[in-house]
Amino acid sequence: MTLNQIRRLDLALRRKATLADFADRLGRMWGDRVLVDELGGERITYAEGADRVERWSASIAATIEPGDRVVLATPNSYAQLLLCLAVSRAGGLPVPVNPQMREAEISHVVADSGASVVIRSVADLVADAPPVAAATPDVGEVAALFYTSGTTGKPKGAALTHRALVGQSSVAALWPVQLRDDEVVVALPVAHIMGFAALIGLATAGIRVRFLPRFRPNDVLDAIETRRASGFIGVPAMYRMLLEADAADRDLRSIRIWMSGADVMPTELARTFKSFGASARLPLVGDVGEAAFIEGYGMVEVGGGVAAKVSPPFVSLGVGESVGFRLPGYRFRVVDDDDREVTMGGLGELWVQGPGVLKGYWNAPDATADAVTSDGWLRTGDLVRVGPLGTVMFCGRRKQTVKSGGYSVYPLEVEATLEEHPDVLEASVVGLPDDKLGEVPVAAVRVGHHATVEPEELVAWAAERMAAYKVPRRVVIVDELPRTGTEKVQKDRLVDLFV
Repeated sequence: MTLNQIRRLDLALRRKATLADFADRLGRMWGDRVLVDELGGERITYAEGADRVERWSASIAATIEPGDRVVLATPNSYAQLLLCLAVSRAGGLPVPVNPQMREAEISHVVADSGASVVIRSVADLVADAPPVAAATPDVGEVAALFYTSGTTGKPKGAALTHRALVGQSSVAALWPVQLRDDEVVVALPVAHIMGFAALIGLATAGIRVRFLPRFRPNDVLDAIETRRASGFIGVPAMYRMLLEADAADRDLRSIRIWMSGADVMPTELARTFKSFGASARLPLVGDVGEAAFIEGYGMVEVGGGVAAKVSPPFVSLGVGESVGFRLPGYRFRVVDDDDREVTMGGLGELWVQGPGVLKGYWNAPDATADAVTSDGWLRTGDLVRVGPLGTVMFCGRRKQTVKSGGYSVYPLEVEATLEEHPDVLEASVVGLPDDKLGEVPVAAVRVGHHATVEPEELVAWAAERMAAYKVPRRVVIVDELPRTGTEKVQKDRLVDLFV
């Protein structure tokens, strides 16, 4: 075995890597291989990436104490991932935030996490700080906080361990990079768990990334077509927008694998993109066959994915409603309203147990108790039907979460923001189907008797205070909201107001 193969087995089999030493390990493993080629940015190798993490960690260590939280409110870029690694190497807990967040949302994250430092660009780092040794946390310790909208009306921080964020990707080190020259196009936010987990997995595998800081359909199609990329990772909404940008008229035959997550991928959309790619390139013949499609199922509370399904070329298996097969180390349980397990064909809530389940929500013990059982089962809030061979079929969401473009939008947070308007007495938010984004949030509101506010003003009010994907696309003003006998709003009836 070569030295590199031994190092890869060290990472894959011992599973001792942490965010703190991740860049150092990759630098030793892959050296001068290209790590990332960023649109509008730089082309850097693994060794160069490790060097940056080492230098940046020295700067960060000069300003924090071990265990301090560091909010990374930087633009979406590969540097944000490297800064996460640098904070961990310095002994801190990185808290990346989505650049779509408004200042009020970022301020909440800073206050809730108790962050001692906020980094908005690499220029904020201390210059010429003395080198420091990498921190040595245990794989079971909290590694980072990923903030997501919460049912309490404010974003809450999922405390994820090193095992969740790095350990689960170790099998990627066995990808046969010596036999392939892969490049994967990624245009996901680093602060979103799907983007973070995807980049960690690709880096572990030694696969070159073409990173686009913002998703623009034509930029993605240009990157695939001109660079002959072999893979693309996106959410279903991105695939819809690629199709609307005339993906069918582009040469995408270099793609061998399409990958999706964060929301349910429509069957026909997956089949369409499979046909755009190819299985292989043959001498004198060119590209033949069609691409494979991989879809993952997961959420921030498990540090990425817990199940996956693969649809091979010319095979319809692996598309549709099934969330796929469990990934190694995970167990599924499907329970009814009384927490009793359901049998084959039964409908219930999916519970998940495994190495990626969050330690808890930061500073939110009640929310943690609601989400995680005393014996470590995560209540996903997703309704599924038990299928054969350990599979489950996705049937909807028990929680009234709106999945918009791969982002989770929690109605209570949007409602609370609308109700801060002086003319709004009550707001209720639901999701409407959308051809591009899967779902979009909309709101029905009651206003004061003498109020003159218009729906467009309320949309603008929310847009000034929330990330764009959370803002209601439509607002209707009503005299009364439909209610149950116990005065709860009947959200299933709200949809009729927007038809």
